[in-house]
Amino acid sequence: QVQLVESGGGLVQAGGSLRLSCAASGRTFSFYAMGWFRQAPGKGRTLVAQISWSDGTTQYADSVKGRFTISRDNAANTVYLQMNNLKLSDTAVYYCAAALRGDYDDWGQGTQVTVSS
Repeated sequence: QVQLVESGGGLVQAGGSLRLSCAASGRTFSFYAMGWFRQAPGKGRTLVAQISWSDGTTQYADSVKGRFTISRDNAANTVYLQMNNLKLSDTAVYYCAAALRGDYDDWGQGTQVTVSS
């Protein structure tokens, strides 16, 4: 099991940027695929971006392509989500998650991102 703690959320105006961080502890971080999910009020949790453990391959939801970038620093046991050109529709609680064998089994507590007009 790996423990995850997100940080970096907050209030930002539309068009602005935020950088989320997720610090991991526990098992060897570099063996885990990492993902960022979000959950808006009244909606289900959806995948925003993910990065593989092996070669750093990344995937993004269509709604964030070209605006968000996921990256990881295995030496620092940290995964990041750089969010640019934020939109009102990006408002949500953002969760970091780790997958050792395909399924995201370990989750952080979430960090709120609010985009205002």
